[in-house]
Amino acid sequence: MAIELNHTIVHVRDKKASAEFLAGLLGLEVEPEFGPFRPVLTSNGVGLDFMDVEGEIVPQHYAFLVSEDEFDQVFGRIKDAGLTYYADPYRSKPGEINHNDGGRGVYWLDPDGHVLEIITRPYGSGGRTG
Repeated sequence: MAIELNHTIVHVRDKKASAEFLAGLLGLEVEPEFGPFRPVLTSNGVGLDFMDVEGEIVPQHYAFLVSEDEFDQVFGRIKDAGLTYYADPYRSKPGEINHNDGGRGVYWLDPDGHVLEIITRPYGSGGRTG
């Protein structure tokens, strides 16, 4: 049997708002609520199950592999939303994208401080150029 990631739980303050934020930027649908979760499914079937929590939220990192055309669409929505974006996960290069592995990538934060990323090439698939 091949091992595949099925879903992960994303701790947030407002699962509806956070799910809609991500789905809207990525052009995905928010699935119907399932128990305490508000799922967003990616095209390869992996679910991000948003769940309300109280107390401190420890920021996590979620990266999404997209095509060149999808990058343009998502990046356009990020800019249209007036979100600050970065070329690196350390947020030292605001207003820039990267061209790692011969593709394009960009980072931004969700409302709870989770670091989101889109890339057009998997890590290690080409040369790092910044």
